Amino acid sequence: MSQDELKTAAARAALAHVEDGMKLGIGTGSTAEAFVHLLAEKVGDGMRVLGVPTSERTARLCLELGVPLTSLNEEPELDLCIDGADEIDPALNLTKGGGGALLREKIVAYASAKMIVIADESKLVDSLGGFALPIEVNPFGLEATRLHVQGAYRDLGYSGELRLRVRSGEAFETDGGHYILDASFGHISNPKALSDALHAIPGVVEHGMFIGMASLAVVAGSGGIRELPARG
Repeated sequence: MSQDELKTAAARAALAHVEDGMKLGIGTGSTAEAFVHLLAEKVGDGMRVLGVPTSERTARLCLELGVPLTSLNEEPELDLCIDGADEIDPALNLTKGGGGALLREKIVAYASAKMIVIADESKLVDSLGGFALPIEVNPFGLEATRLHVQGAYRDLGYSGELRLRVRSGEAFETDGGHYILDASFGHISNPKALSDALHAIPGVVEHGMFIGMASLAVVAGSGGIRELPARG
């Protein structure tokens, strides 16, 4: 199976966890988009759901395909969030934000009673850090924030590159009007300590480590579908 076929298989398996009448957080990225297409088919067959999209991109796709949407202001408590990931470690800690929607993804996931992450098996890792960690920052004071982020990594014993994400020659801007610093510092030995250090920096809006948030990972691979529950 191709990677796209594996993503669709994982999305289809996750759809089995969606019940009629649910309020859903709907993620961003290619695997989440495969889920939206399958969800739209169910909606067309009569399933009743309300979705809260994690990005403007996802919102446009849902509206195009006929998936009913609401907002966290109207429905602040969701039943389930289904989203992809860039990395999944054995404890179901995640790296997310490759698509630039990490802040809204985290807000929606936190508002959900349960989070299911869907992925192909290439996203399974022994530890986070192989994929550059996205860090969403306020444009104001960007260079000062960058120096503080570098210092936080250095104080924890990491070394590597910290780059401003750029698209078409301009700083990439998130749906919330923020910038993203991509931190390529390798293996993250203590995600919680790094999370605390980054959150202590005023210019940091959020980071792409989702620690202890996923309840279940639905992973498609050459051997079929695996459902991996969170430990403990």
